[in-house]
Amino acid sequence: MFTKAERIISLRNLRPKKKEGFLKIISIFSFLGITLGVSILIIVMSVMNGFKTDLTKKILGLNPHIVIQPNSFKINDEFISQIKNNFEKISISKSFKGEGIIISNNKAKGIILKGVDKNEKNIKEFFNTFISRGDLKNLKSNELFIGSELAFNLNLQIGDTVNLMSSAFISTPLGSLPKQENFKIAGVFNTGFVEFDQNIIFMNIKDALSIFNKEINDQDIEVYLEDPLKANIYKEKIQKINKNYFIYTWSDLNKSLFSALKVERNVMFIILSLIVVVAAFNIISGLTILIKNKTKEIAILKTLGLSNKSIKKSFFLTGLTIGFFATTTGVILGTLISINIEKIRLFLSAVFNFEIFPSDIYFLDKLPSEINLFSISIIFTISLIISAIASFLPAAKISNMSTFRALRYE
Repeated sequence: MFTKAERIISLRNLRPKKKEGFLKIISIFSFLGITLGVSILIIVMSVMNGFKTDLTKKILGLNPHIVIQPNSFKINDEFISQIKNNFEKISISKSFKGEGIIISNNKAKGIILKGVDKNEKNIKEFFNTFISRGDLKNLKSNELFIGSELAFNLNLQIGDTVNLMSSAFISTPLGSLPKQENFKIAGVFNTGFVEFDQNIIFMNIKDALSIFNKEINDQDIEVYLEDPLKANIYKEKIQKINKNYFIYTWSDLNKSLFSALKVERNVMFIILSLIVVVAAFNIISGLTILIKNKTKEIAILKTLGLSNKSIKKSFFLTGLTIGFFATTTGVILGTLISINIEKIRLFLSAVFNFEIFPSDIYFLDKLPSEINLFSISIIFTISLIISAIASFLPAAKISNMSTFRALRYE
């Protein structure tokens, strides 16, 4: 692609003379600018990828992958059997949830009441992971588990009695009133999600059906998959079996959150890419000055028979070489920092005595990072393209130079 002569000229251009010290500074700034731009891009993209992955895992640990609601139609055993027969490696459980109010110590708060069967595998796994106080065996009739945030806000302890008010109404001599029942706190769970821990209450499924005046056929069906990322595919297949039921997935519930993360990630990518673009302007200015200083040498090369194309290619190679090595250095630096980002965070927090990544705000106990080879390859390619364009623009002007004028006063 490049001849030996073109490579030699390019190599000489990369070694400016002592009197061309300013040109050397511009080249250094070009190199550092592209290196920093690429490394920052990789670090930010890795952290955002890690944040999305950790957030997804946490959401999947708190929610069923697919929920099937009766939607005024009763869910019968035949439908459940069809699901089990048509799909392998899935787990099915029954639940029911609705909105209510918890009243205790002259305080009231709106919550979501969720009835579950403590003997089901998925429920056991959830509580084994997140239970902080109490025992799942104690989740009996008229007893419930509350989140740690809710327990703190209402100053509740295990053994305390609370009043629950559901959205179902019962007829009384005074008219229709919300149904209320007293329950005892059997345990406390802590998922790390503030919104979840202060808004969800677990109870026996029979109690949940009772307080909402519902029957067994009104229960929801929760489906757990081996690969939760295929939830939407399974949703469509289940919908074909019976279109009367309302079916939604974990991604449907969190669509706005993940859409916001995607938009933020794309915007950050575009903004940070401008760092590389700005750094590439240094290549343009550096090559322009270099070509200006090398006018006599370029004229001599033309006189000796070297074509305009070869000369342009040699100066183009000069700028591209700076861009290539700067990009490669940026990729290596960004990857190393991304791998050790948590250690760096802990070090900076200890040195400056400042919490850089508060877990109570970001729902995560450490700074996540996930190296994505596809993202790195895109960043590497875009940086090289920008460097190539920045190198081509000044090199293209060489063909307009007049050999006669350049040598006239020599």
